[in-house]
Amino acid sequence: MREPLRPYFMAIAMLCLSGVLWAGGSEIDDQLMAKRRVFSPIGAGLRAVRHGANGNYYVLASPTVGVAVFDAQMKRLLFIGAPEEVPSGQKQPRALIGFGEDCDVDGKGNVYVADREYNQIEEFATDGKLLRSFAVSAPTSVAVLPNDELAVTATQQRTLVAVYRADGKLVREFGELESRSSRAELDRILNLGRVNADPLGHLYFGFTYLPEPTVRQFDPGGYVAQTFEFTGVDAFAEAQALRKEIQRQETRKEPPFLRPILTAFGVDPVNGDVWIGLHNTLLHFDKEGIRRSEYQIYTPNGTRLEASVILVEEERLLIGADPLGVYEFPRPDRRH
Repeated sequence: MREPLRPYFMAIAMLCLSGVLWAGGSEIDDQLMAKRRVFSPIGAGLRAVRHGANGNYYVLASPTVGVAVFDAQMKRLLFIGAPEEVPSGQKQPRALIGFGEDCDVDGKGNVYVADREYNQIEEFATDGKLLRSFAVSAPTSVAVLPNDELAVTATQQRTLVAVYRADGKLVREFGELESRSSRAELDRILNLGRVNADPLGHLYFGFTYLPEPTVRQFDPGGYVAQTFEFTGVDAFAEAQALRKEIQRQETRKEPPFLRPILTAFGVDPVNGDVWIGLHNTLLHFDKEGIRRSEYQIYTPNGTRLEASVILVEEERLLIGADPLGVYEFPRPDRRH
């Protein structure tokens, strides 16, 4: 005959010994504390952090900073597109970047910015000079692909992703929109997201507002290759709340508004693992789409970090938030 209480007390003991935490009904493997802040003092308006093949880092903050370029030792080299300082009383000239939502860098070190204010994708040379631009209505994200192509997301696209040549010619579109609402403008919001790419040419699209946090991987031909989705019991409460909010806004007349669910994601360039930020929670998926671990993330002084950018590197994670800035975290999956 089984002893009904013994397994219960053994489970409690195991939780205490292993340091497993529970927050809002979600099982957390551990707390993850940042080692230090990097790219200081940039924090307010943080939008993106990218790492170039030349070893430099590119940090986008809008609207006041533009793209700040740092070398491998994190020494600031230059600003790209920042508003010029003019004497008091003089008219402020038009900044090269109006409001950058996202940026990426190609193998030559040229920087591409999705500029929501100017409704265009801008290309800057390594010295910060504007090389060219092309029109895209309200772009939200950009990722560099092989063969001098750019994957772009925007608020009014017919598909999840549009791919352009660097000269602005549209070459293909892919990614079927999710249908979650009978209200067109609400459905459009539910299909907003950001893109990332890996060295093999795969493109990753992260849905910002879907009730179930989802990142979809596309192969170079635009076909779905893998889906990273958080649908377990842990995600049920927040997903259920958003579904109710979607239903509530179905018949409302004012413009729809939803709270973001997936706030950031990054892709391991070596093994294809995906790291997803859900505000203060960090999820780790392997390349097969299996969730491996879950953490709550904090700055070195214990402040909750609401992730808005994630850059995955071989031995560390760079995770940032507006306005707290960017922080370096040890790779928890590299612990021995």
